[in-house]
Parts: sequence; structure tokens; C-alpha cells
Amino acid sequence: MDLQTFLSDLRRADPFSGAVALAAGCALTICGFLFFQYVVGLAPCPLCYEQRYAFYIGLGLTGLLALGAKHGASGKVIAAGFIVLAAIMLWNAGLGVYHAGIEWKFWQGPAECSGGLAPLGGPGGLLRQLQTATVVRCDEAAWRLFGISLPGWNVLVSLAHAALAGWIGFAAIGRAKAKRR
Repeated sequence: MDLQTFLSDLRRADPFSGAVALAAGCALTICGFLFFQYVVGLAPCPLCYEQRYAFYIGLGLTGLLALGAKHGASGKVIAAGFIVLAAIMLWNAGLGVYHAGIEWKFWQGPAECSGGLAPLGGPGGLLRQLQTATVVRCDEAAWRLFGISLPGWNVLVSLAHAALAGWIGFAAIGRAKAKRR
């Protein structure tokens, strides 16, 4: 299949092409956050790690959807898979908004990555806290491009994935209904 045929299939909301495109997007996103972590040296905070799960799940789910679409799985199952993927990506976009809001000081973040010190806990308590403290903070943007931090870019990428998955899922529902008539 050449690129022009692939793009034409994608415009027609073909489930196989959509699954391949979404898998490629998930894989590229995973490569991106690993690049920022291991090449650029930006250590992820706990919320950054949570935002990665959607792309790991998405990569596996899109692989299953591509296999199902190629080997004749039920249209309802394919549609449900894309709708579930869209929901996961929407959840992830919400998590990214939450994280970006913490960075912009719109609201308080979780204590493990943006709070102050807990009670010292007696003699030597401060030393114990310093030795076990998480260095990476959720409330400080480590990097920005065009004024958008990494959680903000996660929102945009997640919304794009959700839109494509939702579009293909609802198109598959429409095709399934048309076959029943």
C-alpha cells in the first residue's frame, strides 16, 4: 500500500488505516517522551509518568484494532475499540490540563510533587525527608515551546488522538448500521 492509498483510506475512516495511524502516533509520542527523558535529560514528575499510560495502552489497543480490522472482526467490536481509545485519550488530555494548570499555579498539585514539607517527625526528621525527597516537581515547567509546556503538548496530542479515534469509531458504527438495513 502506497502513501496516497493509505491517506485516502484514512480520509474514508478505514479502521485498519486509522489503527495504523493511531499506533504510529502513539509510538512517536512514546519516542518523544523517552527522548526528552533520556537524551535531553528532563526527569519526569509523577504526573508525567501517569500521562504516559494512555499511549502505552493506545499502542497495544491500536495493534489489536489493526489486526481485528484486517482479519474481519465485528464492526461493533472495532467501533467499541476506537470509542474506548477516544475515551482514554480524552481522559489523558484532562490529566494534561490538570498538570498544566498546576504549572501555571491555577490550582494546587499533589503533595508528592508540588507540596511543601510534611511535619518533620522528631529528631532527624528533616534529614530523613531530604534523603527521600522527590526532586522533580509537578508545579514547575521544565521546558516550553511557544509558551506551551510538555503537559500542554500532551493535551494537544491526546486530543488529536481522541478526535481521530472517535471519528473512526463513529464511522464504524455508521457502517455497521448501514449493513443492518
